[in-house]
Amino acid sequence: MAMRTKFVAGNWKMNGNLASNQVLLQALVTALSRVAGVKCAICAPYPYLAQVQQLLSGSGIAWGAQNVSQFESGAYTGEISGAMLVDFGCRYVIVGHSERRSLLGETSEVVAEKYAAALKAGVTPILCVGETLNEREAGATERVVGEQLDAVLTHSGALSFAHAVIAYEPVWAIGTGKTATPEQAQAVHAFIRGRVAEHDATVAGNVQVLYGGSVKGSNAAQLLAMPDIDGGLIGGASLDANELAAICKSASSAN
Repeated sequence: MAMRTKFVAGNWKMNGNLASNQVLLQALVTALSRVAGVKCAICAPYPYLAQVQQLLSGSGIAWGAQNVSQFESGAYTGEISGAMLVDFGCRYVIVGHSERRSLLGETSEVVAEKYAAALKAGVTPILCVGETLNEREAGATERVVGEQLDAVLTHSGALSFAHAVIAYEPVWAIGTGKTATPEQAQAVHAFIRGRVAEHDATVAGNVQVLYGGSVKGSNAAQLLAMPDIDGGLIGGASLDANELAAICKSASSAN
């Protein structure tokens, strides 16, 4: 079995300001300096990327953005290109987050274009896939997640996942306090890895698949003990330095 380094990425969503960010980031740098063997990143709102770059440079914590345009440049008012993210030292960018799919109408085809744009710019996409509660209750989890993955596999090919991360986010477990059981999450993670393996088994064995659905310090260890769960995409808990550090410590122990 491939040995995959655990990876914990914090998604601040639309939260933060200059003052609170500084306190949080400085606390994170201190807390995570004592955690070995796990990769960590913070995905911050665009206006704070310069601040994040300044405070995290040299810390061992990477950073990234929460979205990227599918276009390289031009008349796209309000959009941000991959090259702009590179200017601010971003190593990662979240694409296809369920909130953007549901609230802002991003289709799987647009997500596939954004994923390709990130790769072209040299930024690692964190591709989010996941089903709603209705879809899960209808037994459509694998169909929905499979279609979301297939859009990217068709557009960019399986080899692209050698330079990407996948995050499984059951939409019904985001911010609801509901968490998939470790076994429920593992089943979908194994399905995701299997879907990539149909195209390239080596890439599938190495790609990190993160779990993103109300991960907290209290439940991280059980989730991260599962064989196909390689880390977490952390929402609310990433705004608390102690919580995020606890999750990273669980990830370090799971290695």
